[in-house]
Amino acid sequence: MSKDIKEAAARKANRATFLQTLSAVLWSFFGVRKGSNHSEDMQKLNPVHVIVVGLLAAAAFVVGLLLLVNYVVGSA
Repeated sequence: MSKDIKEAAARKANRATFLQTLSAVLWSFFGVRKGSNHSEDMQKLNPVHVIVVGLLAAAAFVVGLLLLVNYVVGSA
C-alpha cells in the first residue's frame, strides 16, 4: 500500500499549479518561451487546463481591449 501512496504523491508533485499554467499561457501569448521551460511544461501541464486558461485569458484580453477603446472613444 505504501508504494501506491508514494507513486500517487510523486504524480501529484509533478503536476503544475494554476499559477504555473497561467504563466505558461501568458508567456505563450507574448511569444517568448525557453526551450527548457517548454519541455518541462509538456510533462507537467494538463492540456485541458491549458485550453481553459487560454480561453479565459483570451476573453479577458478582448474585454480589456473593448474597455480601453470605449474609454478612449468616449473621452474624445
